[in-house]
Amino acid sequence: MSLQRKVIHIDCDCFFAAVEMRDHPEYRDIPIAIGGDASRRGVISTCNYPAREFGVRSAMATAHALKLCPQLTLVPGNMNRYREVSQQVMAILREYAWQRDDVTLLQQVSVDEAYLEIDPQQNASEIALQIRQRVREEIGITVSAGIAPNKFLAKVASDWNKPDGQCVVKPHRVDDFVRLLDVRKIPGIGPAMQRKLEQVGIKTCEDAQQWSQEALVRQFGRMGAMLFQRCRGLDGRQIRLGRERKSIGVERTYAEDLMTEAECLSQLPRLWQLWTERVAKTEFETEQLAPFVKVKFADFTQTTLADSHEVATPAGFSRLLKQAIQRQDQGIRLLGIGGRCPQINEQQLSLF
Repeated sequence: MSLQRKVIHIDCDCFFAAVEMRDHPEYRDIPIAIGGDASRRGVISTCNYPAREFGVRSAMATAHALKLCPQLTLVPGNMNRYREVSQQVMAILREYAWQRDDVTLLQQVSVDEAYLEIDPQQNASEIALQIRQRVREEIGITVSAGIAPNKFLAKVASDWNKPDGQCVVKPHRVDDFVRLLDVRKIPGIGPAMQRKLEQVGIKTCEDAQQWSQEALVRQFGRMGAMLFQRCRGLDGRQIRLGRERKSIGVERTYAEDLMTEAECLSQLPRLWQLWTERVAKTEFETEQLAPFVKVKFADFTQTTLADSHEVATPAGFSRLLKQAIQRQDQGIRLLGIGGRCPQINEQQLSLF
């Protein structure tokens, strides 16, 4: 009989802002945000909890954030510093991750979060507490932890008692934990998908449990297959070693809206140059990547368009961009181009 897995998800609390507050004590009790200048159409990267009390959120336009919180202090940010602190956090996590068959079961998924699996015979709650205490004392920021039998549940649980808290979902409590869980809490379900689910009466995991897998797949495709699993608290994904790159992209926000197709296409040479420079720093060639474009319109709505059969060339991006900008008749504030990385040995869904 195999022992139940124990997965811990560690999420740094308002990471960029936390580093700034640590390094600048004068920021600790005032609303601050890391983001771009409002005059250059900047957006908020992250903010501290005092700023969140005013409704400021990540990905919000800086100009709007300043309307909500006129006293908001904007900080330009220092990515080199944040990466340095991130490495310090990951070094602590590595000490607690399970060393199985000479492999460390630690998966960093972003600069401020990671999964680690521990030996099933260890006390996961105690280990999470030790991690949180060490990060607080040695690095000077706080993290929250979620403990569960799989990655999905651990990810959701880490958000339960933020900031500087932890939540454990024991195996015998999984059904109760997910039953009333709002489906928007499931990673991968964004606002658009949430609206589609609400249109058919699915708001909680319990609602989704009333649907068969076949019905969910017929209605929502691959997202339906994922929802069938997650609404039951199921997730068979293992800890992946290293960080898997899924795409390589660049984007640019413009001080004034681009109003014509010609204006948009004139930006492609610069975007292409920036993108190829970024690709050159990876193990991929441009010809290996499936191109996509991103367009954000003046009202902040955005669209993306990809073609897995197209080649990542200036001409290929031009064709995609022409199609994308026709989806709305208004000015354009942001353009982006990128390439999807080839997924080697990607698991195929076997539904029926």
